[in-house]
Amino acid sequence: MRQDVSGWQTRLSDALIAENTQSGIWRNKTLADLLDEQLARDPDRVLIIQGDSQMSARDINIQARALASALQQRGLVAGDVISCQLPNWPEAVVVDMAAAMLGLVTNPIIPIYRDVEVAYILKDAGTKVFFIPTEFRNFDYVAMVERHRGELPDLAHVATVRGTAPGCIAFDELLGDGVVFERPAVDPNAVKLIMYTSGTTGRPKGVLHSHNTIDTENQAFSKFLGLDQDDVILMPSPLTHITGYLYGIQLPIVLGAPAVLMEMWNAKVAADLIDSHGVTFTIAATVFLQELTEFARINDRPLPSLRYFPCGGAPVPPEIIFNAHKSFARCVCARCYGSTEAPTVTLGVNSREQERLGAATEGLVVGHEIKLVDEKGVPVPVGVEGEIITRGPELCLGYADPAHNEAFDDEGYFHTGDLAVMTADDCLVITGRSKDLIIRGGENISPRGVEDALHEHPAVYEAAVVAMPHPRMGETGCAYIVLAEGATLTFKDMISALDNTGMAKQKYPERLEIINAFPRTAAGKIRKNVLREMIAEKIAAE
Repeated sequence: MRQDVSGWQTRLSDALIAENTQSGIWRNKTLADLLDEQLARDPDRVLIIQGDSQMSARDINIQARALASALQQRGLVAGDVISCQLPNWPEAVVVDMAAAMLGLVTNPIIPIYRDVEVAYILKDAGTKVFFIPTEFRNFDYVAMVERHRGELPDLAHVATVRGTAPGCIAFDELLGDGVVFERPAVDPNAVKLIMYTSGTTGRPKGVLHSHNTIDTENQAFSKFLGLDQDDVILMPSPLTHITGYLYGIQLPIVLGAPAVLMEMWNAKVAADLIDSHGVTFTIAATVFLQELTEFARINDRPLPSLRYFPCGGAPVPPEIIFNAHKSFARCVCARCYGSTEAPTVTLGVNSREQERLGAATEGLVVGHEIKLVDEKGVPVPVGVEGEIITRGPELCLGYADPAHNEAFDDEGYFHTGDLAVMTADDCLVITGRSKDLIIRGGENISPRGVEDALHEHPAVYEAAVVAMPHPRMGETGCAYIVLAEGATLTFKDMISALDNTGMAKQKYPERLEIINAFPRTAAGKIRKNVLREMIAEKIAAE
């Protein structure tokens, strides 16, 4: 373990740094270094597009340097954390680049998070500056922060983007400080990113990545798909989710390829953007591919420029891939697998000749050394189910909370908790999750916090929330409730109770099932796998 400038302990060692540096896998370049290289090649190259707005490499550099200078003048130094809960706006790119220039740690927070999640993350990360919209989708972000400012001693500034508010500093004001900024030296092995992901315990876990681990992922991904500066990226995934962050903020700088940002998903709008900008690549949750496929089929829009659309984050039935290939002129669609800790363990396939593998498996392992092991940690043979453990140069540096680092073993393998089999074609097939996460439209939802809230209701004797199939989102939550003696509870009652918790509505169960007793293991643990099977069978029969 190594003490980072941020104060966190990381999994780095001198031996690991030397190994990955000598092999050339770690280029030891920050995102700001890569922007410098793009400025030297073509400063007027457009890299970010949203609506009628465009940002060139020069524009990003000017604004990011101004923001970095303003943050430096306000006392921020390398290792300090800035959080960003912005929609898919170009300003999010500027915030991240300014952080890279100054050696700050970026903490993206997805816009749907509300009081419970945001307050916890800001406090746990020790956020110094928080960038938010004043309002977005009829939600007042400023009011949310004000409700919790008293419990956030590290939070020195709240910066509002595209608006002003009392007690906050406007983003545009930060850009107008006018102080000359000289970039300090930044260690590419320092923590660059802390991104929180739901855990089975219910408490979000802060995942730590360095400049090198993020850059390595982008390099492996680009090489596998053959992406370069001639490509055009469409990014509908939130820039504050690992997918959007990697390919909407980082990849345009890495490749020198423009990214078209979507503030809100709509299949028709996406198709129009693809055709008008000549988009060649996108990546998103399963539901996005489903809806774009259906739109293309119904409207005879084959989207001829589109080359690749890998997807994941939720179960991907083979028919989704087959249907997409029928609807799109030449796009290669495939399943892929990864996590915030290990962003892309598999990258699907990169040609239509491998359609069967892209539809029936998660594809080829790229940039990772994986094993499938049994409950005793012994590797299992091809075709036998085991837990995925993985290590490699893009693997995160560990967790902010040292207690969570038990997921990494002495050999550096990350124990994912996901189950899979390896095929004879060297492709991975996910068979289940030992974790109980609900993956709703690509977002991980931990049932624990919802269950805890349900247990506060006087009618609830015991509650368990499990994933159930959903035609659009892949999975949503179903609440199984054992009632207190003589009590009653309706779905409306349950939702009303959750409305008072401050949690994101996306976490709410979308179905209520009253049950007399839970199926349990011999040790008394609720068998959630049985509950998942029960609700899946019930939905299928309806």
